[in-house]
Amino acid sequence: MTTARDIMHGEARCIGADEPLTNAARMMRDLGVGALPICGADDRLGGIITDRDIVIHCLAEGKDPAKVCAGDLGQGKPFYVGADADLDTVLDQMISHRVMRMPVIDNKRLVGMISEADLARNLPGEKIGALVEAIKSGPADQR
Repeated sequence: MTTARDIMHGEARCIGADEPLTNAARMMRDLGVGALPICGADDRLGGIITDRDIVIHCLAEGKDPAKVCAGDLGQGKPFYVGADADLDTVLDQMISHRVMRMPVIDNKRLVGMISEADLARNLPGEKIGALVEAIKSGPADQR
């Protein structure tokens, strides 16, 4: 059985909740990613911030990204899967929450991230099609 741990991007980089959005944007650029987990010093997941969050909830509202912290936008309970979850469980969670990225947790600590592309490389096309349709079907917090 293939698990979340088998396909995740390990060594996920976190942004601190008190760090400004300018740091988050630079980190996303440098890492080539569209989302960052928000973690405390203990590597525990506190939220997720996306490039879309920065644009919609900061820039479009005329706020200064140097003065808005990542934790201000990454509120609410983040969705995640356990490292030993099978791929159907990962897919079901991503469809259910209509997200393109899913944090992977082991022993209450962030250990990686799974993207839509990671699933596409490991699941049949029709299953990925269901995820794409779910994401397109309406707004979601972590797209």
